[in-house]
Amino acid sequence: MADNTVESYNLGKLGVIGMKGCEEMAQKINFYLKRFNEENNGEEIETFLIPVNNPRFGTGEAKATILHSIRTYDIYIVMDAFNYGVTYKMYGTEHRMSPDDHFQDLKRIISAMGGKAKRITVIMPMLYEGRQHKRVSRESLDCAWALQELEKMGVNNIITFDAHDPRVQNAIPLTGFENIHPTYQMIKACLRYDDSIMLDKENTVIVSPDEGAMGRCIYYSSVLGMDMGTCYKRRDYSTIIDGKNPIVAHEFLGRDLEGKNVIIVDDMIASGDSMIDVAKQMKKRKANRVLVFSTFGLFTEGVEKFNRAHEEGIIDAIFTTNLVYRRPELKECAWYHEVDMSKYIALIIKTLNEDNSISELLTPIGRIEKILNKYRNKE
Repeated sequence: MADNTVESYNLGKLGVIGMKGCEEMAQKINFYLKRFNEENNGEEIETFLIPVNNPRFGTGEAKATILHSIRTYDIYIVMDAFNYGVTYKMYGTEHRMSPDDHFQDLKRIISAMGGKAKRITVIMPMLYEGRQHKRVSRESLDCAWALQELEKMGVNNIITFDAHDPRVQNAIPLTGFENIHPTYQMIKACLRYDDSIMLDKENTVIVSPDEGAMGRCIYYSSVLGMDMGTCYKRRDYSTIIDGKNPIVAHEFLGRDLEGKNVIIVDDMIASGDSMIDVAKQMKKRKANRVLVFSTFGLFTEGVEKFNRAHEEGIIDAIFTTNLVYRRPELKECAWYHEVDMSKYIALIIKTLNEDNSISELLTPIGRIEKILNKYRNKE
């Protein structure tokens, strides 16, 4: 590839690297960056994508090669540490890439740059080891350790979405760390799904499935002017299963839900057992429709239980982003609605590359009010 095919918005050349499993997202981001550049500067650029290669040897060992000059470039690396759809061969056997494998490949790419990039930003939508963010007794602090590794390798900024606990950024106080919430995109997708859903205090209630999700639910209820309820997990502390005390029940604290639409907001859906149990609690309280906003739809135990929940009228719709790998069968599910974040990420990259503030992108209250007024005025 010729050196002049990857150019820039300003004096800092702009380059985007899509790690394994992020090729589709990187292509979408590149599409929007090219469109922004053409609209703003009136010039057509072939691509902002920097080609890289992460080959593996037969033993499972790997290396990274960057196939284009990155000297003085403003580099944005997009990675999905949880894409188990990517595989490699080791001693002739097919293996799925683990989060550790993806993180090692990220470090290899940074190492291959050799300190030549002007600035390195890692866009890691779901934070690697984000669920191991605090120490209880004699435990490893994996997330803090990983962030410090990236800082020592020369990473200037880390962008993540809906971090399990954003306080982990305290591990790298001198490095940029942005924790972004897809609030606007979720609301927009919900209204496109059914514009008859009235996001107001009289018709809809925001519900937090546990105490950990209270922060993001308070934000939703504040910008939408809606009431909020919460569940707390009652656990059996005499038993440990898979390293955790099992949940006995979800107890609800909040207003009367009869005839109301309920939006359950959480950062991720893993096995989904807790989410379905919370939805059942909402239906027992005679809620009308139950919708779920979840940034990351992992569905670690498949989609069958959600299909049954939808057929039984427990869950009406689930909205998750395309920030992580989605099971191929998800797109066939009647209850599933994907929220595309590629344009938003491209806008963040463009703004940062131009050394402008992203404050308005991080707190999109004005855009939320605009889209709400648009739908409310349809009446």
